[in-house]
Amino acid sequence: MLLFQYSPDFLRRLSYIHSLDLLFQTKYIHSPMICAEHLSKTFKVARRNSGLGEAVKSLFKKEYTLIRALDDVSFTIPDGEIVGYIGPNGAGKSSTIKILSGILVPDSGTCTVNGCIPWKQRQEYVKTIGVVFGQRTQLWWDVPVADSFDLLKNIYDVDDGLYRKNLTDLTELLDLGDLLTLPVRSLSLGQRMRCEIAASLLHNPDVLFLDEPTIGLDAVSKLAVRKFIKTINEEKKTTVLLTTHDMNDIEALARRIILIGKGHILMDTSFETFISRAGACSTDQCGADTSASGDKRLEELTASLYTSLGI
Repeated sequence: MLLFQYSPDFLRRLSYIHSLDLLFQTKYIHSPMICAEHLSKTFKVARRNSGLGEAVKSLFKKEYTLIRALDDVSFTIPDGEIVGYIGPNGAGKSSTIKILSGILVPDSGTCTVNGCIPWKQRQEYVKTIGVVFGQRTQLWWDVPVADSFDLLKNIYDVDDGLYRKNLTDLTELLDLGDLLTLPVRSLSLGQRMRCEIAASLLHNPDVLFLDEPTIGLDAVSKLAVRKFIKTINEEKKTTVLLTTHDMNDIEALARRIILIGKGHILMDTSFETFISRAGACSTDQCGADTSASGDKRLEELTASLYTSLGI
C-alpha cells in the first residue's frame, strides 16, 4: 500500500480553501433574508397647548418631546418565511417596516435585507422588495390602474416579457380584469388594495413588506388577499413580513409571530405558543372572555396578553 504524504504548504492551502468555502456558505447560503441588529429610532415631536396665544408662542419657542419608537430591536427572518409582526398602536411596527424598506435611517444599529443595507444601497435594493402600506397608495389617483402599472414598470426597469407575464398572472390571481381600465379614485378600498398588492409584485421582489394590507376590507376581500399572499409565498418562495391588528390574518398566514411593544421585542415564537401563552391569562387576571369563540376569542386572547405585558 502506498501512503501519500502531503507537504505542509499543500495542507495550508487546502485549509485556506476550506475556510473560504465555509465563509461562502455562511454568507451566501445560510445567511437570513432579513437581519435586524440592535435597531433604535427616536422621533422629535413638537407639542403645544390649544389656543391662539399658544399658537403664537410656539412660533418663537417650540417645545419638543422625544418619542422612542424602536429600542434595541433585533430579529432574523430566513428566506421564504411568512412572519407576523404584531403589537398595539404605537408599538413600532411601521417604523420597523420603514427602516427595513429604506424610508427611514435608524439612529443606531443596522440591518440587511437580501444582502443589502436598505438606506445605503437604495437604488439597487428597491428592485428586490415590494411594499404595501394599507393607508397609503403607490398608484396615481386620476389615471387608470393599467397606466400606474406601466409607470411602475418603467421606474423598476422591468423587462417587457417579464412585465407582461407578471401582469397576466397577477390579473388572474387577484381578479383585476375589470379594474385595469378604471381610474384609481373610482375603486373601492378592497379593489384598490388588490391593485396595490399587484403593483408591489410587478418586478418579482424577493421580499414583500405588508403594513396592514387588510385594514378596512370586507370579509370577501380579506379572504382573497390572504389566499393570494399564501399562493405567492408557496409558488415563488417570497419572504413576507406582515404587520396587522387582525389576528385572523396571522392565523391564516404566519406560523411565526414577533411581538413588539413600546419599541422592544417582547416575544418571538410560533403562533401556537403565542395563543397558548395568551390563553394562560385567566379571566380574573386579564379580563379575557373565556366563553368567546372564533374571531372574538382571538381578539380577547391577544388583548389579554397585551395587558399582561403592560403594553
